[in-house]
Amino acid sequence: MDSNNENTIEILNDLIRINNDRIEGYNRAAKETQEEDEDLRILFHRMTGESRIYLKELTQEVQRLGGEPAEGTTGSGKLYRAWMEVKATFTGNDRKSTLSACEFGEDTAQRAYELALAEDDLPLGLAEFLSSQKAALKTSHDEIKRYRDEDSTG
Repeated sequence: MDSNNENTIEILNDLIRINNDRIEGYNRAAKETQEEDEDLRILFHRMTGESRIYLKELTQEVQRLGGEPAEGTTGSGKLYRAWMEVKATFTGNDRKSTLSACEFGEDTAQRAYELALAEDDLPLGLAEFLSSQKAALKTSHDEIKRYRDEDSTG
């Protein structure tokens, strides 16, 4: 395997881990959401489903390149979940705090995709594919932010 492929596989595996983080984060957020916040639970389940699709696509790309898809989550993802747990302990799992934590996670995902797309040697088709995922994740980020902002003014 050439070094370009190895680098590309490493980048894709980082994005696999980010999406694993996202799935775990939203599963946790959905589980911790108050009963009266069913709208958030539905939103979080949709975000989880979105990342499961991206995970499958990224895994297929890694395998197509002859690599071994990553398992597990990133170190920052574990920190993100721990941060959410600490925050939840002090805030009583209110909507705004949960949404702020989710927005933090979405910001992290955006940065990860930006770093991946900044790589010079990504194959053209792959860059387009990652740009598409990033754009969809940006839409999700903006939706989380909109929910959070509405709760701030509500």
